[in-house]
Amino acid sequence: MSLPHAILTALLEKPSSGLELTRRFDLSIGYFWSATHQQIYRELGKLERAGLIRALPSEQATRGQKKRYEVLPGGRAELSRWTAEGQDPRPMRDALLLRLRAAAVVGTDGIGADLRRHLELHRDRLAEYEEIERRDFPPGLDAVEDRLRHAVLRAGIDLETFWTRWLTRTLTELSGDLGEDTGDRAEGRAEP
Repeated sequence: MSLPHAILTALLEKPSSGLELTRRFDLSIGYFWSATHQQIYRELGKLERAGLIRALPSEQATRGQKKRYEVLPGGRAELSRWTAEGQDPRPMRDALLLRLRAAAVVGTDGIGADLRRHLELHRDRLAEYEEIERRDFPPGLDAVEDRLRHAVLRAGIDLETFWTRWLTRTLTELSGDLGEDTGDRAEGRAEP
């Protein structure tokens, strides 16, 4: 996925200013595609120059007013083209996994604490996703748009479930080798 396509998606859902987009990225799209405020503004300029979006006319011309953007027909066509094209899965790149591999060579100092930290972060994110699911996806939402959004959320839930289980198992299996009692701490909360 690319940032321009994430922005086009967000703007088709709701015309927004750069600041509003940044907030929306923090609250939804950012769970699976992150971008900084500066990246979003830079990309908005490129999309506008390419004729894919435009700034909406402002009701009052005031200095420092936020520009709100909407997607033009060319932007919708580009997003449709991109959505329809095939894309191969990307190989996983995760620094934690690389660090575990390196620890096999140089030693495990600090790895146990970081594995526990990752476990707590993934547990927190899983709880957050499950709360979003309870709040935003009650039974009976059958529109295809709702089912697609729910599918994205379920992917996040499944990934966080994977990470919490994998981290719990890894901490348990390595507890004696990490020089700390990490297994008991990993098992301190119920496995999802």
